[in-house]
Amino acid sequence: MEQIPEDWQRGIVIVAHPDDIEYGAAAAVARWTAQGKDIRYVLVTSGEAGMAGVPPAEAGPLREAEEIAAAKAVGVHVVEFLGHPDGRVVESLELRRDLAAAIRRHQPEMVVLFNFGDTWAPGYANSADHRAVGRAALDAISDAGNEWIFPELAEQAPWSARWAAVAGPKTTHAVDVSAHLDQAFASLAEHRRYLEILSDEPLDDQVRFIVDRATGPLEGFPAEHAVGFELYYFAS
Repeated sequence: MEQIPEDWQRGIVIVAHPDDIEYGAAAAVARWTAQGKDIRYVLVTSGEAGMAGVPPAEAGPLREAEEIAAAKAVGVHVVEFLGHPDGRVVESLELRRDLAAAIRRHQPEMVVLFNFGDTWAPGYANSADHRAVGRAALDAISDAGNEWIFPELAEQAPWSARWAAVAGPKTTHAVDVSAHLDQAFASLAEHRRYLEILSDEPLDDQVRFIVDRATGPLEGFPAEHAVGFELYYFAS
């Protein structure tokens, strides 16, 4: 398994919900910000339908605040919410346009995405939002570099990213995150209210289990703790 390219300076992470990044790629983000890279987050929803017993009007602002704090824990200071409806995201031209616009705004060389396959693992279905966001975002990377697909974005100059790295079960590349686990723990722990609703287990136990699962050793990659990605290439 190869080391993911790191000869770039700006990246964005595009996901569906607050906490998606912290469940998978936050340790890698911490590595990259420690290298001096400019990483920014783009979230398609505010996660407002994700807290049992908490109305969306209350949950949305709470989850946005938790995500902003989680981002700061790994050195990210730009967090954008696109306002699509949580749980009802559609893989549409509208979503592609919004994501292409975000890519043009932030001008990343690297775009990090989340698993958009049909399953997490055999027998476990992936979220409809994850599938829609990941697939639309992969298309939007090409859209952002094409001046003709969304002419309504003409005020923003076309921008072509070099890579997309998809965090998930398919891995072709990886990064060593052994020195950044504490930041990953701290980042996920900022989702305190969300995690307390999900489980009665102590917060620290939940956080350690989730981060350990996301940063285990990967076959063929020389690191005790690693985050794996499937890498896509784009013409720059």
